Amino acid sequence: MLCKLSFSNIRRSLRDYAIYFFTLMIGVAVFYVFNAVSDQVAMTRVDSDTREIARFLGIAISSTSVFVAGVLGLLIVYASRFLMKRRNNGFALYLMLGMTKGKISAILLLETVLIGIGSLAAGLLLGVGLSQVMSALVVSLFEADMSAYHFMVSGTAILKTIIYFAVMYLVVMLFNSAVVSRFKLIDLMQSGKKSEQIKLKNPWVCVIVFVLAAAMLGTAYYMVGWRFTHLSGSKFVLCIAAGLAATFLIFWSVSGMLLRVIMSMKKVYYKGLNSFTFRQISSKVNTMVFSMTVICIMLFVTICSLSAAFSLRNSMNRNFKENCPADYELSEYLDEPYEELDVLAETQAIGFDVTKYSDDCVHFSTYGDENFTFEGFCGKHFEELMDTFTAVNGGIREQVIGIDDYNALMKVFGRETIELGEGEYVLACNFKGIEKIRNEVLEDGAPITVFGTALSPKYDECKHGFIGISAQPSNMGLFIVPQFVVEGQTPMADFVIGNFSASDEAGKKAADQEIRSIYAEKIKGGLRPFSVSSIGGYFGFTTKQEISSGAIGLGAIATFLGLYIGLVFLIACGAILALKELSESVDSIGRYEMIRKIGADESEITRSLFRQTGIFFLLPLVLACIHSVFGMKFAVYFLEVFGTDRIASSIAATSVILLLIYGGYFLVTYLCSKNIVRSKR
Repeated sequence: MLCKLSFSNIRRSLRDYAIYFFTLMIGVAVFYVFNAVSDQVAMTRVDSDTREIARFLGIAISSTSVFVAGVLGLLIVYASRFLMKRRNNGFALYLMLGMTKGKISAILLLETVLIGIGSLAAGLLLGVGLSQVMSALVVSLFEADMSAYHFMVSGTAILKTIIYFAVMYLVVMLFNSAVVSRFKLIDLMQSGKKSEQIKLKNPWVCVIVFVLAAAMLGTAYYMVGWRFTHLSGSKFVLCIAAGLAATFLIFWSVSGMLLRVIMSMKKVYYKGLNSFTFRQISSKVNTMVFSMTVICIMLFVTICSLSAAFSLRNSMNRNFKENCPADYELSEYLDEPYEELDVLAETQAIGFDVTKYSDDCVHFSTYGDENFTFEGFCGKHFEELMDTFTAVNGGIREQVIGIDDYNALMKVFGRETIELGEGEYVLACNFKGIEKIRNEVLEDGAPITVFGTALSPKYDECKHGFIGISAQPSNMGLFIVPQFVVEGQTPMADFVIGNFSASDEAGKKAADQEIRSIYAEKIKGGLRPFSVSSIGGYFGFTTKQEISSGAIGLGAIATFLGLYIGLVFLIACGAILALKELSESVDSIGRYEMIRKIGADESEITRSLFRQTGIFFLLPLVLACIHSVFGMKFAVYFLEVFGTDRIASSIAATSVILLLIYGGYFLVTYLCSKNIVRSKR
């Protein structure tokens, strides 16, 4: 009996359940797809480094899944609450016919189980299909070989998805039972009776609040976008709090001003169904100020996380190819110059000889003059630099290299060499923020004195260059001087950089694995060359393969987590707005019937509904986009470390995702609402 009644209820409320079921299905699919990533990587031909990265990615996704489950759980509870409100009259009828609250709870339990099983099954089927498409992204991010890949179903991901969503549905059941236990017949019978009157807020209060909120938001924008280097932790939190409060106040004031402003525009307000349209919009926004605020913030986080993730991934790929032109680097940096600095001799003495694996390498040193410092070179521009990079040490010695050593390195890199006159120098740099200041100094002439030799710049801007291999631009300044300037000077750093002798990629990878294994064996236990131990500094050995794995790992983790959170947030935003709009459409059936009776044709009603739905979806998106402009400006400061400066393509990719998911929810909501207002109950 109860099962039959549950099936009947679901069939009768199919249009109400449609968005709910669709959201659950998409949520399940997304959850499965991302939790199956680790298994997908395992199905491709990757090296041990990449497999380790995939393991860390799996851990990161598993941790994020707890947060995602919380978001989806709240969304399911919200949707369930909406569906229960839609059926208050039905519940009232059950009570009047003598049905106990326990049996009503049992009906809701069965409906939840049926919807849950259906959405899980459909979502898992969709997820398994989409996970095969995800394979292309896995291959791209991990630069894997797909020859070993075949159709895959992740049992672990399926089990995890079932467990997480079972817990969510259990929470919904408990919530529904708690709501049913508080049912009162009189409240259920009167729940559908709403006042048609829209309470108009005081327009002057709304204007004042709007101006104050805009001022708060503008201040937060300025501090985060242009004064972020001066923000302490507490001030940064205050800016975030101000932004959240201002967002709420803007929606609160707009909800009160919107109708007043339109009403004052007589030609617009009384044209067609505009008076009806804007009253409907005002009513919706008035009742959803807090929800609009939450949706706006979620959209903001989505836009920034997706754009930053895509930008980081693209930049890591591009920068690795640009900044890692050699197979390995053995280096030693000291805090002070040291006469016996020789990294090759020190490592050979402990049984590690990198030259055995390479016939194309260069051994060179760099130098530092205590009278030639970062602040000394920048001069009056140093204050400008400190406004952006507050952690820069102005007293640090500038790094200097002889022209012969630099050109020898460029030959190993396969890059162009340079020529210098006796009284000239060239400044090489590739770190964007620092490079800008360096160029300003060079434009002023910037004569320097290094080890007693006066030199003038050959160019009025930095040469894009570096000496150490890395995954991203990291050279904040390297002064290339005539070789005689550094002859006989005490070095501060020593390098051996080269390429493996192997002619193919497989041979290079084999040499890489072998030499890294030997290095780990010889250097383990804290053993360090004597100069670093006694003076202080840094000693290290890295390879192109190791750097590549790190770049791949960072890019993959950022991309997957950004996509994961972004997609879930978009689904949540779209679902909340869709459910509210559909609820309002059901409540407004009588109003639409009334305007039909007074002469409105169906095309006018359709246009009105389209405008209502469009403005309803656009309001939080527009403000979120404005937030994102300044949010990305703040993010770019940190992304510059990774050489991320071209984010147009990332923003375009984010826009496509927004259009597909958020726009898809808008389209489905509009079509469903149109069907609702055409029906009669």
